Amino acid sequence: MTATAVVPGPDQTGQAAWPAPISQVRTVARLVDVTKRYGAVTALDRFSLELHAGEVVALLGPNGAGKTTAVRLLLGLIAPAAGTVRVLGRDPRDSDARTRIGAMLQISRVPEMLRVREHIDLFRSYYPQPLPAAEVVRLARLEGIEGKLFGELSGGQKQRTLFALALCGNPDLIFLDEPTVGMDIESRRAMWEQIRTLSAAGKTILLTTHYLEEADLLASRVVVINKGRTVCEGTPAEIRHRVSGRRIRCVTQLDLDWLRTLPSVSAVERDRDAVVIQAEQAEPVVREMLNRDLKLSGLEIASAGLEEAFLALTGGDSQ
Repeated sequence: MTATAVVPGPDQTGQAAWPAPISQVRTVARLVDVTKRYGAVTALDRFSLELHAGEVVALLGPNGAGKTTAVRLLLGLIAPAAGTVRVLGRDPRDSDARTRIGAMLQISRVPEMLRVREHIDLFRSYYPQPLPAAEVVRLARLEGIEGKLFGELSGGQKQRTLFALALCGNPDLIFLDEPTVGMDIESRRAMWEQIRTLSAAGKTILLTTHYLEEADLLASRVVVINKGRTVCEGTPAEIRHRVSGRRIRCVTQLDLDWLRTLPSVSAVERDRDAVVIQAEQAEPVVREMLNRDLKLSGLEIASAGLEEAFLALTGGDSQ
């Protein structure tokens, strides 16, 4: 499914009521001991999360972990069964909070028969103080395709357009759900640069992504959630350090079952023509392998990455 931006509504008087400037707010949004159930299924179980000004926070977890529920609560799209939800010091369902939020969510489609500039003009009209249309186009790198129908765009161009819609209201808090899906590597890196620019300007960004490299490169803080609860939180480096050991990759003719018997080896798998080994201590494993296989080649040794840490923290569940 494609994404859409959240549209603010007027308050009871029809006027926009503005909370304190973002520069005066350290905690931009928070969930405190939130529980949310769908029938017999508990999506979030006393879950807490804080987002601070200028942060890029990556919310990671396997499918069904509660990520989408947490985002929908912060957007005011659903209410918790218990606990507190605040955005910019207010209930996220209040219009004055919603006018300062932008989002790309994997929940619905946008009309394909409208042109890019028409979508931008429509979404800008929802906000009391929108960004100029030209600035939205520049930030999302849509120059040259403003006159195209949305349905004629490539996957990456559609994602950039949806990113533009999330920026129309000049939001202080931005939710990006899988923002680079369908993009080639050049477009993905350009999107990363724009996210860094927004963060440097003081915008707070909550990112959900299946690309762990993306989280590693962008996030100032990572929150790993599983079965509705936080299992780990910290910088990407701190998350990686929660998982000890090294990753050994090489081309060898040694038997995989024999490799699994070596001291401190926790996992062995084949990756095309190479073998990847996870071990608590790499050096003695490599010495033993070199003694047994004089033709061993392509040797690489690295610390555990964010992917290995994620799998260890979530019990091997995939995103």
